[in-house]
Amino acid sequence: MKVAFDHEKYLKIQKEKIEERIKKFDNKLYLEFGGKLFDDLHASRVLPGFKPDAKIELLKQFRNDLEVIFCINANDIEKNKIRADYGINYAQDLIRLIEKMQKMDILVSGVAINMYTGQNGIEKLIENLKNKGIEPYLFEPIVGYPNDIEKIFSKEGFDKNPYIKTSKKLVVVTAPGPNSGKLATCLSQMYHENKKGVRAGYAKYETFPVWNMGLLHPVNVAYEASTADLGDINMIDPFHMQQYNIEAVNYNRDISTFPILKNMLNSIMGQNIYNSPTDMGVNMIKGCIVDDEAAKEAGCQEVIRRYYLAECDIKKGICPQEVGERIATLMTKLNLNKEARSIVGSTIKKAEEKKTNIVAIQLKNGKIITGKESKLLSASSAMLINALKELAGLPDEQYLLSPEVLEGIFKTKQKISYRKNYYLNVQEVLITLSICRANNASVEKAIEQLEKLSRTRSTRFIHSYK
Repeated sequence: MKVAFDHEKYLKIQKEKIEERIKKFDNKLYLEFGGKLFDDLHASRVLPGFKPDAKIELLKQFRNDLEVIFCINANDIEKNKIRADYGINYAQDLIRLIEKMQKMDILVSGVAINMYTGQNGIEKLIENLKNKGIEPYLFEPIVGYPNDIEKIFSKEGFDKNPYIKTSKKLVVVTAPGPNSGKLATCLSQMYHENKKGVRAGYAKYETFPVWNMGLLHPVNVAYEASTADLGDINMIDPFHMQQYNIEAVNYNRDISTFPILKNMLNSIMGQNIYNSPTDMGVNMIKGCIVDDEAAKEAGCQEVIRRYYLAECDIKKGICPQEVGERIATLMTKLNLNKEARSIVGSTIKKAEEKKTNIVAIQLKNGKIITGKESKLLSASSAMLINALKELAGLPDEQYLLSPEVLEGIFKTKQKISYRKNYYLNVQEVLITLSICRANNASVEKAIEQLEKLSRTRSTRFIHSYK
C-alpha cells in the first residue's frame, strides 16, 4: 500500500494554522473538535500515512496552552447509547477519554452535560466525574435555540448557562459522539467570555470532508459513505462561492445552519467574523497529501468497505436498508463495483473451493491471509492464527495451540455449550494462546504480533458459504 500522506508535515502546518487562528482573537480560541481524538482509523485508511493518533499528537504540541472541555448529551446517557466500534456506552467512553487525557497531562476543564432535564443516569455520571477530579456542568435546553436569537441572548438563554472556567489560550471542545452540543457549548462560553471583556473566538476542526479537494474526490466520497447513517451529504459551499468565487466542499448540516451561526457569532463578537462555513475551518489535510493517486485508490477501497459493512449490519437488523442504498449510489458515482477489492474475489473463490465459511485479512504488505471454518476453529480464529504466523515468520505447518489444551477446551464446550458448533471463537483462541505461551517460544513470538495486527491498515472480508 503506497504512502499517500506526510504525517510530520501535517503536524507542523496544522499547528501553524491553529496558532494563526488563535492570534486573530484575544489569544483565546474555542476550537470545536469533530471526529475521533484517538484511533482515527477512517483517516488512516483513506490517507495511508496518516497515523491514527495524529490529532492527539497535534494537541500535545499545545500542551502548555491547552485545555479540553468534553460535551455529552444527557439523553444519550439515559438511553445508554452505545459506541458500536468499542462496544461501550457514551458515559464509559467519556471516562475513558478523560483518563487518557489525564495520563498525558492535558488539562480537562470540565464536562458540559447538555440537554439536561433530570434524566436518569446523570447522578451516577456526575459522581464518577467528581471521583476523577472533573467538574460537571449542567446545561438545560434553551427554548427557541438556535433560531430565536433574542431569547438566546437573554436571561432565559446563555445567561442562565453555567460558565466553565478556562484559563488557556486554546480550549478544545470535543465529545465521545455526535449531537453532544459542542457548538452550543462553544457559543455559550464565548458569550460569557465576551461579557467579561475577553474577545474569545471560535473555529472548527474537522478532518473531513476536505474543503479544497473535489466534491467527487474519493477521499471526500469515502467520508460521505462513512456518515451514510447520519444522512450527511457533501456539497459545494454556496456562501464561500458567493464571497470568494472559489469552490469549497462542506456538508449539508454546516451549510444549512451557517446563517443562524453567523448571526450568533456576530451578536457575540459585535462584528462579522466568518463569511462561510468553510471559513470557520482550520483543516490542512490537502497540503500534506504526497500521492494523490494513492489517496484516490484508498478512498475508493474505503467506499466499497463501507458498502460491505452496511450490508452486514442490514442483515443483523441494526441498519436500515437506505444506508446500503446510499453507499451503492456513491459507488456508482465513482464507477465502482463491489468486486473491485482484491480481497473479495479471492475469499469467495476459496469459500467455493473449500465449501465452508472463509474469513480473509489483507495485511499492510498486501498479502491476503485466509482462515477456514473447521470443527476446532471458527473461520475468524483460523485467520487470526494464520496471520500471526505470517507476521512472526513462522512456518504454516507449525502448531501454536497445544493439542492437549485444545482437546480439553473442546470437550468442556461440548458439555456446557448450547450451540451446535463447538469451535473456538477469537476470544477463546487468545486465551488459549496465553496459556500455551509459557512453554512455547513460538507462541510468545506470535503473541508479540497482536499489536502490529491490530494497528495495521488491514482489510477483513468474510464470506459465508452457507
